[in-house]
Amino acid sequence: MSDQYIVPAQTRIGHIHLKVSDIEKSLEFYRDLLGFQVMARYGSQAAFISAGGYHHHIGLNTWHSKDAPPASINGVGLYHTAILYPTRKSLAVIFDRLRRAYYPITGASDHGVSEAIYLNDPDNNGVELYWDRPKEAWPLKEDGSLDMYNAALDLEDLLKEIE
Repeated sequence: MSDQYIVPAQTRIGHIHLKVSDIEKSLEFYRDLLGFQVMARYGSQAAFISAGGYHHHIGLNTWHSKDAPPASINGVGLYHTAILYPTRKSLAVIFDRLRRAYYPITGASDHGVSEAIYLNDPDNNGVELYWDRPKEAWPLKEDGSLDMYNAALDLEDLLKEIE
């Protein structure tokens, strides 16, 4: 095809749907720890959860994965789910919650355009919790393209947002 199609700027990723091994363990993570609200439940087979009352941002199901082991880290599949927080303070609040629960963090990065905390859910699915800096603060290269990078995130400085 010679014409390049460009998706409309208003397009958003509406939700993700994860195959999980145990709905209850997944809900303990996504609902009880991260704070998502259950919008619909189909017994022990599926749950639909959201932030702010949307029909669902995350679907969880065991239809093909009940009691299954995690996917291989070296196989194809989802790398991580990225959950965008509205402010740096809201990222600090969830980080503090994870820290107080002794939940293992797998990484924390400053990407220039955003700051992110990385962890895994009970099925070893990667989860990124992040906030975006204002667009006017995004670092740019000389050619005008984004200068995204992986620097260590100063977690002590992040926690100052909630002091």
